[in-house]
Amino acid sequence: MHISGLGVIDDLDLPLHPGLNVLTGETGAGKTMITVGLALALGARGSASLVRDGASAARVQALFEVGDDPPQPVAEWAEDGEVLLARSVSAEGKGSARISGQLATASALSTVGRSLVEVHGQHQAQRLLEPALQTAFLDRSAGDEHLVALLSYRQAYDELRTTSATLEQLREASRDRERELDLLAYQVREIETVMPEAGESERLAFEEVRLGHVERLLDAGAAAEASLTGDDGGAADKAGEAAHALEAAGALDPQAGELASRGVALSADAAELARDVRAYRETLAPDPERLQVVRERIGALKALQRKYGETDVDVLRFMGDASARLGELAGADDRLQELTAATADLERLVAARATIVTAGRQAASERLGESVAAELDELGMPGAVVQVVLEPLPAPGPAGAERVELRFASGPEASPLPLATTASGGELSRTMLACRSVLADLDEVQTLVFDEVDAGIGGKAGLAVGRRLASLARDRQVLVVTHLPQIACFADRHVRVSKRAETATVEVLDHQRRVAELSRMLAGLDESATAVSHAEELLAEAAKRKTDPKLRASSRRPTPVQRSRA
Repeated sequence: MHISGLGVIDDLDLPLHPGLNVLTGETGAGKTMITVGLALALGARGSASLVRDGASAARVQALFEVGDDPPQPVAEWAEDGEVLLARSVSAEGKGSARISGQLATASALSTVGRSLVEVHGQHQAQRLLEPALQTAFLDRSAGDEHLVALLSYRQAYDELRTTSATLEQLREASRDRERELDLLAYQVREIETVMPEAGESERLAFEEVRLGHVERLLDAGAAAEASLTGDDGGAADKAGEAAHALEAAGALDPQAGELASRGVALSADAAELARDVRAYRETLAPDPERLQVVRERIGALKALQRKYGETDVDVLRFMGDASARLGELAGADDRLQELTAATADLERLVAARATIVTAGRQAASERLGESVAAELDELGMPGAVVQVVLEPLPAPGPAGAERVELRFASGPEASPLPLATTASGGELSRTMLACRSVLADLDEVQTLVFDEVDAGIGGKAGLAVGRRLASLARDRQVLVVTHLPQIACFADRHVRVSKRAETATVEVLDHQRRVAELSRMLAGLDESATAVSHAEELLAEAAKRKTDPKLRASSRRPTPVQRSRA
């Protein structure tokens, strides 16, 4: 890891190693900033308050060796068997993230980080009190087949929840839908009763005027016809006579001949007009009944136009839209029936899959309790009792049909009670470590970080915790931040964090300096003969316990170890 501009850290390279890496140092030296830096590299939220005074930005880089065949989502970012996580937060609070040199979101950084590193601290130990984490531990201990069944259950449950929500929405809308159905059906029936045609109102308006004034139209036609063809000589006859008079003069004057021709044409036009007027008069006849029908039809069309549109076309368009909406609403009834049936089917499917999940949990619960109790025995809590209790829920939920609860008793004479009511801080930390140890072989995560795992413990219990951490570190990388010399003595690589002139520095300790650091941790003095002797004893005891066949037998063969290095 490389960290710069973060809190008390100016510029720091943290050399890490396969196996058990231990960070020690006095309070305020900067150990917390190292874990904060790692959290940033793993996608945690950053803020300007983290930036060192005078620095433009806080920057963190963590380089992981992931081997030739890393799991997803690591594989898509890996280059030459390595993945580089980088994060920066400016003094203005603006952040950026990169994975193997490519810009990435903090979310992507977090997703990749979860596949590379698992962090356990005081906060994580407190999370062990949460039913969700207790359930997750039980499910992971039940094996891959159970996890597949759990995934299948969750898929069915999510589908049921989505379908049920849609069904409930339809049911809530059903009353409004019925009202809308009634209104639309009435509107369509009202329009269909009249059934207008495009342009009908204009045609009827013309017909109404003609029928309403038929007598005047007949009188006008009769007068016009009389003027054109009257007994005393109409316009046609008069024009013919004028043409005849001019024809004789045409031989004397061409202009008179032209006028005579025009008179002949005028006489013919007048005769044709007279015939047309006669034909027009024949189409006219008083028809009070038809006039009444037309006026009633116009009234009906206007009534529709007042409600549904200004023209016949608008009314017809409204009817088409209303009919289409009726079809949709009628289809909603079919949809309601479909969803009701689908919900019932999904409820049966969820119940069936919940039964499978419950069976898997029941099979694993006793085994997990015994395994964690055995680990606690190794961690200096002999006789501790751990029970995994399944309490049925009134109805299946997102995590199954039961609530999982870890119960704990410090000895066989006590009744196991929920962790939240009975476990001390030290017991809780060791129980979290015990659960993590039980699940170690089920995880692909190859780097484990333990911060404050020593909370509430010391002495012999510290040695037990250190031994278990050393066991975990046989086939993976483990990083521990601790104040306990009983844990630090098990380190494969011991790094001391110091603060000089408000700046944190790190130092990889050789044997002699480890003795001095452990002496300081034991007595507050690094040159006390008694403390030095005790430190030497701790290192010898740790070396002995690390070579114990029982410790070796508890570890599995390593897959490619991920290493963080500068």
